[in-house]
Amino acid sequence: MKVRIISPSGAVDPQRIDDASDVMRSWGWQVSEGQYARCRCGRFAATQDERLADLTEALQSDADVVLCSRGGYGLQQIIDRLPAPLASDRMPLVVGFSDITVLHQWCAINGRASLHGMMCRVNAENEQREDVLLWKRAIEGESIEYRLPSHALNRPGMAEGRLAGGNLSVLYGLQATPWSPGALIDKAEEPVILFIEDICERHYHIDRMMRNLRMSGVLARISGLIVGQMTDCEDDEGMGEPVQETIADAVSGYAYPVCFGFPAGHDEMNFPLPLNTPLRMQIDENGLYLRFKGR
Repeated sequence: MKVRIISPSGAVDPQRIDDASDVMRSWGWQVSEGQYARCRCGRFAATQDERLADLTEALQSDADVVLCSRGGYGLQQIIDRLPAPLASDRMPLVVGFSDITVLHQWCAINGRASLHGMMCRVNAENEQREDVLLWKRAIEGESIEYRLPSHALNRPGMAEGRLAGGNLSVLYGLQATPWSPGALIDKAEEPVILFIEDICERHYHIDRMMRNLRMSGVLARISGLIVGQMTDCEDDEGMGEPVQETIADAVSGYAYPVCFGFPAGHDEMNFPLPLNTPLRMQIDENGLYLRFKGR
């Protein structure tokens, strides 16, 4: 397994690259880095041109995996300059989350699978943790499945399709662009199941973003919704309900299955989710069952 580490968004602590590289090399993987992966330019890993160059080179390389070192902010500055792959092009699996949602949407629009999952937080202290082992399996192309207990706000049902999404704020920022959720649904040949998560957003901001997805028609055209971690998104008493219920209200007019509390996002435990990959989703009184086919 050949892994290329790049930093297309925020600057990263170089020690995190070292820790992740040590663990992956212990698995027998070959690890290389983009030229600017360890740089810093203000809050960003490098200039826009440098980050774009690293990203373009990595996607056109012989790597099996492009591992983004961290999220933060920065991909929206360069995504419209990233050349789209030809249908015949081989492309590595992009791995990351948070701001990397921009790149996940780019991948899906171009018909490529990617992996929503941890970045350079893989180290010797957690390499035997369940989410890390599942992350490794998903990168290696194995099928993965989840069985999780029921949540009070879950809505039962079954859906099949391909998973899309990631950070809610980032998806909101992509509205009315070629990489928006609606643009992806327009292009998709199979039903789209949406995943969302977020961190440090005000309750009313989450309401605003969910209503935007509803009014823009996105929520009416998906076939299922998986709600991940809403990390440090505190309930606002003035809203009259908890954050999770606000999200449930936004999709109350639709009949598709909805899952709450999936352990993916910005909390300590971050289970991997293959994107633009065939998925079967079943929710009943026993809880949630997800099965992703391997690549």
